[in-house]
Amino acid sequence: MNGEPDISEVDALSDTSDTQEEFKTETIDPNDFRVEADKKWPPPPPTEDHKVVHQLDEVTQDTEAKGIQIFDQLEIMSNSAAKIEKEIKNIKKYLENQEHLFSKLCATFPHIQSFQSALESTKELQKSEKIILNAANDINDASMQAMDLMQYQDIHRQKIERVINVMRALAQYMNSLFEGKIDDSKRVSSAVFIAGDNKEDVANEDDIEALIASFGAK
Repeated sequence: MNGEPDISEVDALSDTSDTQEEFKTETIDPNDFRVEADKKWPPPPPTEDHKVVHQLDEVTQDTEAKGIQIFDQLEIMSNSAAKIEKEIKNIKKYLENQEHLFSKLCATFPHIQSFQSALESTKELQKSEKIILNAANDINDASMQAMDLMQYQDIHRQKIERVINVMRALAQYMNSLFEGKIDDSKRVSSAVFIAGDNKEDVANEDDIEALIASFGAK
């Protein structure tokens, strides 16, 4: 009122100027473009590094390939642990026979120290055999658990593939929605400026009339 500007109008003008500055046109090099989370404009150029479906396809393909390699390594670990368990049974049987033998020798010849030392060494080896067997069992169990966990990784890969299919369906829908009967190469080019555009370097009706009047005055 009384010629003073309305505060709401000032705020509206400020918001408009901020939006214009935010989406200000600028020339970018597509080969040197870097996506920044705090910038809304300009959008990334459609290069190979920014094609969303292309990137997701690479993720799923690499994930599947690496997953197969991991499964192969886990299978090798599991098979090796099974071999250790099988071979350790033969060692266990041998140590039991040795313990039985030296126990009899110690009972028959209690004064011979070498028999007693051999019996004690055999018992220590039996303890080591149990440790090795338990470690092999742990490796086998861990390998099986890792294989189970890898199933979840495969499920996530399938979810990404589902997202890709939805995005492709949306892209095809949008292309079909905006499809025209006239080829783009045959379309009339659009005017750069149209009457009513608010542009400082565009001549308005008053400027044109003044220009015509200046020609008439010469």
